[in-house]
Amino acid sequence: MIELSVVDAVATITLDRPAARNAVPIAAWDGFADRVAEAAGVARVILLRSAVSGCFCAGADLTEFPALMVDPALVVRFREGMARATTALANAAVPVIAVIDGGCFGAGVALAMACDLRVAGAQARFAIPPARLGIAYPQADVDRLRALVGPGQAARLLLTGDVIDAGEAARIGLVELVAGDADQATRAMASTIAGNSVSAVSALRASLCGGQGDAAFDALFAGPDLAERHGMVASRRR
Repeated sequence: MIELSVVDAVATITLDRPAARNAVPIAAWDGFADRVAEAAGVARVILLRSAVSGCFCAGADLTEFPALMVDPALVVRFREGMARATTALANAAVPVIAVIDGGCFGAGVALAMACDLRVAGAQARFAIPPARLGIAYPQADVDRLRALVGPGQAARLLLTGDVIDAGEAARIGLVELVAGDADQATRAMASTIAGNSVSAVSALRASLCGGQGDAAFDALFAGPDLAERHGMVASRRR
């Protein structure tokens, strides 16, 4: 259900399990992390999108929940597999953009939140329903939600499980952009990022995560990208 394609400098990871509205089974989570690592090795930007019309990801596969209820080891496998996938997205060596067109629920929201940026189509809908299901949400995903929307809005989404539309998601900071054609808007954004300095993009992403931003700021002035982009290669050699 997880496919990878690469065009120029942009890799696309596509969720394609239409019969289950892209609900992710336990066995697929490790493969997800592998796809992210593979994509990061061959591209400057990764897109995460759905091939299923009207749906980004319905979340975890609820048909597996009866087995989870009687097998604690399977619960741990599920949680750790999901964590590997979201960590792979969050720690990818290149920027990751989620293209969200249609329903995005539960674990699907966790996948989107682990990306650097989120672009929603006008018909996108979001909900985090664990409270309605009688379960909790992984701590790392709660932390990402709180960082994106603040503690109050995070509490509203988690404790009610209510569905919100794309406009509301943008208003509270769950997504960065709403577009009539989310796929086209995201590909334009990805093309812009891919055309920027690789070292600068890497340094800026590290700064956003609390990295050594000042050290990178100083170092990049002596790097090749600045000289090349300002036609200063010859003058620097004199």
